[in-house]
Amino acid sequence: MSKESKRREALVYHAKPQPGKIKIVPTKPYATQRDLALAYSPGVAEPCLEIAKDKDNAYKYTSKGNLVAVISNGTAVLGLGNIGPEASKPVMEGKGLLFKIFADIDGMDIEVDTEDVDKFIETVKMIAPTFGGINLEDIKAPEAFEIERRLKEELDIPVMHDDQHGTAIISAAALLNALEISEKKIEDVRIVISGAGAAAVSCTRLYKAFGARDENIVMIDSKGVIRKDRDNLSKEKLEFASDRKIDTLHEAMVDANVFVGLSIADVVTPDMLLAMADNPIVFAMANPDPEIAYDLAIKTRKDIIMATGRSDHPNQVNNVLGFPFIFRGALDVRATKINEEMKMAAVVALADLAKQPVPEQVNIAYGETRLTFGKEYIIPKPFDPRLIAEIPPAVAKAAMESGVAKNPIEDWDKYKEELLQRLGNDNKIVRLLHNRAKMNPKKIVFAEAEHLDVLKAAQIAYEEGIAIPILLGNKEVILELKKELDFDADLTILDPKDKESVEKRDRYATKYWETRKRSGVTLYGAKSKMRERNYFGAMMVVEGDADGMISGYSRAYPTVVKPIFEVVGRAANVKKVATVNIMITERGPMFLADTSINIDPTAAEIAEIAKMTANVATTFGFDPVMALLSYANFGSSSHPNATKVREAARILHETNPDLVVDGEIQMDFALNKELHDGKFPFSKLAGKKVNTLIFPNLESANITYKLLKELNKAESIGPIMLGLKKSVHILQLGAGVDEMVNMAAIAVIDVQQREKRKKAK
Repeated sequence: MSKESKRREALVYHAKPQPGKIKIVPTKPYATQRDLALAYSPGVAEPCLEIAKDKDNAYKYTSKGNLVAVISNGTAVLGLGNIGPEASKPVMEGKGLLFKIFADIDGMDIEVDTEDVDKFIETVKMIAPTFGGINLEDIKAPEAFEIERRLKEELDIPVMHDDQHGTAIISAAALLNALEISEKKIEDVRIVISGAGAAAVSCTRLYKAFGARDENIVMIDSKGVIRKDRDNLSKEKLEFASDRKIDTLHEAMVDANVFVGLSIADVVTPDMLLAMADNPIVFAMANPDPEIAYDLAIKTRKDIIMATGRSDHPNQVNNVLGFPFIFRGALDVRATKINEEMKMAAVVALADLAKQPVPEQVNIAYGETRLTFGKEYIIPKPFDPRLIAEIPPAVAKAAMESGVAKNPIEDWDKYKEELLQRLGNDNKIVRLLHNRAKMNPKKIVFAEAEHLDVLKAAQIAYEEGIAIPILLGNKEVILELKKELDFDADLTILDPKDKESVEKRDRYATKYWETRKRSGVTLYGAKSKMRERNYFGAMMVVEGDADGMISGYSRAYPTVVKPIFEVVGRAANVKKVATVNIMITERGPMFLADTSINIDPTAAEIAEIAKMTANVATTFGFDPVMALLSYANFGSSSHPNATKVREAARILHETNPDLVVDGEIQMDFALNKELHDGKFPFSKLAGKKVNTLIFPNLESANITYKLLKELNKAESIGPIMLGLKKSVHILQLGAGVDEMVNMAAIAVIDVQQREKRKKAK
């Protein structure tokens, strides 16, 4: 994608379907006049009076306790510099988005139009009663130091400048683990800090808090080594001025154990790395291009432990590992500040988490066989679901022990459970899909590529590294659309009706005829069918000219299913092909089956569908907890529609006793754990959170998933085909671009899994 195309895409993302990235939604009922009378006048007077008696009641009756202000004056925005408060707003909204999706904190962005320190501080102080915490962002140094210091002193709510402390906390955790791996002590190592801004100062202070010694630290700014004999040093720079008689980065790197880069790209050379001590630790965190490229660094020193700020290399120092969870813990105990003890607790918790066994879901997300503590895994991954259950409690405990918590936590197990429940409204599974596909992209046929949306999906899949598209359709139309989309990749484009495709078409027709000649298919008929792209594309997959295929955007589902069944067919030992949809809901991903194929499956078929659906859930790192749905509960009806579901449960209990599955059960009892446990404590679902729903017929499954999609705006991934010989997946008619990209990722992962199973044999 060209620079202009990327620019256009970013602008459209922020502008459509409505401007911005965050919005406010009600948390209370508002449908009736009674609701409105409670929400506003006259009912609202009662909480107002309670808060007037005691200001702390604002935490009880308003959203203050979960509301963080993301505040900037736009003087140091990303790498863009001083671009002003209005121009900083997209970044601040983005920070609010990260607060929400990682820690379920409501972030409200506030842009202040002043560079005057006193005015800025006064403004924040005046609006502080609205918020439970203040996250300062993108404020230039040295003003950022004074602003944070004074606000921490003068406010009684948590205040943190993430540009300083976020990087410090994450890199300190990485440093502790890197030192452990290299068998070195922090008080002994020589540390070089490239950069002298807010982040560099905060990092160095935190390293010192863990034992690093002043005499072992050299800090470097744009003028060279910061020495005590230099003139006009700021208070912060003077704090780290060195007595050593050296001037350059190259001199500082000689025999250094640790390099921490918070400066600019490519300031470190291979010679500098070679001058460092054995087992050097190098954190090159300049973004987007580090102080030395990762590949060059590990090529230069085999003994190096390397981290960057980039997501495409191991050991990403990413602030999202810190600020959402630190504020979560601080808010939950109503801390009056974020102090050194809380930051250090976050460091230790992050470092410890990297040493624990990694959940399969995380391994899957990053395409790893098994992530283990070592040189290439010294800090947790950003999408690790354990972060929210480990970091906030550590921060909260430190707040309590240091005397700044106004609402201490007593039941830590209950608190951790509440934290994990906050993850339910996230759609990390989509990122998981894409990351997994990117690890080993496959050739995927886009059978309707002359449609603009299909081609756009193919473009995204290609440019994101998810798949290698093969485009079927009218070549002239596709080429014209590619120009319109600025999609200049050199991809295979095939039109089954073209003369260029005659040889392939005839070969496919002969192969197809050989498998179907005893089913009424003639060779002439086979050649005719191969002019249709769904037959042609499916044969490409069968013959190994492609790895997988997606189709169905422009045609009704039954029309597309027929050629797929005829050409690809069922896998060995599979009696019924089925489909599953993954719904991204507020309670987390839900797997629904069968949503598209089997109209009225038998008990045995329901059991088979359940087993295939369980495999899908497991593939994506989820432990399936399956409810076999009905209008009845555990024998309350003797009607055949209920008894077949009961029989399916019996079959599964006998043949797959390790599966967590039960039924027949009504939807509300399946999803409401308290309701279920109170009535049916004997069930295998008791005490568990159901994440997989197996329906008794196509009608109920299809209606339910489309109802969720339209009324709740739940994102749908699917329908994923189960039980075919090859990776072919059929879209819903008129699927959106994002849905098609997700299905392309599914097709790639399907191929990856098939290859994995084949190797295992």
